[in-house]
Amino acid sequence: MSKVTENPRGNCVLGGINAVLGAIDRACPIFHAGPGCCMQTSAGESGQAGGKTPFFVSSVSIPSSNMLEKEVVFGGEDKLRSTIQGTIEVIDAKAYFVLTGCTAGIIGDDIVSVVDEFRAKGHPIYAIETPGFAGNSDYGYETVFKVFLDQIVEKGRTKQENLVNLLGIIPNHDPFWSGNFEELTRILNKLGLEVNTFFTQHQGMDEIKNSGAAALNIIVNPWLLKDAAEQYEVEFAVPSLRIEGLPIGATDTTDFIRQVAAALKLDPVRVEAVIAEEEEYVYNYLETAIGALSWKRFAIVGDSNMAIGLTRYLANDYSFTPLLTIITEPMFREEDKERIKNRLTSLEYAKPPQVLFESDQYHIAKALAENEEITLLIGSTNEREIGLQKDIQCSVISFPITDRLIFNRTYAGYRGSLTLTEDLYDNL
Repeated sequence: MSKVTENPRGNCVLGGINAVLGAIDRACPIFHAGPGCCMQTSAGESGQAGGKTPFFVSSVSIPSSNMLEKEVVFGGEDKLRSTIQGTIEVIDAKAYFVLTGCTAGIIGDDIVSVVDEFRAKGHPIYAIETPGFAGNSDYGYETVFKVFLDQIVEKGRTKQENLVNLLGIIPNHDPFWSGNFEELTRILNKLGLEVNTFFTQHQGMDEIKNSGAAALNIIVNPWLLKDAAEQYEVEFAVPSLRIEGLPIGATDTTDFIRQVAAALKLDPVRVEAVIAEEEEYVYNYLETAIGALSWKRFAIVGDSNMAIGLTRYLANDYSFTPLLTIITEPMFREEDKERIKNRLTSLEYAKPPQVLFESDQYHIAKALAENEEITLLIGSTNEREIGLQKDIQCSVISFPITDRLIFNRTYAGYRGSLTLTEDLYDNL
């Protein structure tokens, strides 16, 4: 191995897939992998995402073929077949997804043929033939949507002009995913829209199947789901609107609403009435806390979606000074990096922060230590020790989070910005 990453923020692609499937109502993953993969992939994602576990099955309760030396030598398809049969008999799921670990990927077991045997009997089961070594958690999220589009989303559904798919927020890998979906859904509902999140309000397979009937995909992420957006448009005539970073606070959330309204040609009178009502609500609270938080020079460490939202809110809406923003996803496409940089540096008032792309904790800590002007550090549990060393305020907000319990807390939208401001005060 040519490079070792200290404290990687995420998991293998298998862990990413498992984290996404765990958020779908009554979806059951079935691992064709070695012993320990179920527990370790769960621990690496939901186990570091604010304390709660997936709703249906997770960790050691996930069915697995538990491949050993015998399966490596002679093949594990028979063992997978019996594992699937036992799972269907014991677990009453709406859908089953067979996932491959590294062992199955290396020896080349044909899981598709085995899954097809059960599909032919009428069972709702799908193969995801992507071994763990193929990528990281982010790729796991994209892999799941590729499977949705290739195998599950139904063609020929009648178009629904007020239906949108809300995408880009990764279940569990974003510790605040439930609350973020709920707040953005609340706002979109006020505009008269129905929202498919696939992961909240007991949504699941029915919403996935019907997602091709949507009028618009709203991708709240600066770089994920590029291929999925193209496939939705080509095969299902669903265009996509990309929101480059989680909208936090009045400035970016109002812009979010107006972008959605323009894409769907919504009634401008209704749109502006919603904006006026929401802005009045949030500003009414903020004006009662003027001076409660002293001026801060801040650094943010986190994934691009959260880092963009936090930087822009604290700079544009709260007049803090951004010094450093560190994006922790491994980024490969230069156009994605430029898009993220542009969003972080196109601020209304503040001088732009320095932007780094770094996933190695050693280099993250080094960059933070070298900046002596930081008085507020926003990051993950990994950054808490750095905050103590620098004797500055530190708020744990980004993945991984191992020292907070998070149900539906949100920092998104109008109301989430109030929660964020409260949390910053609590950590003075």
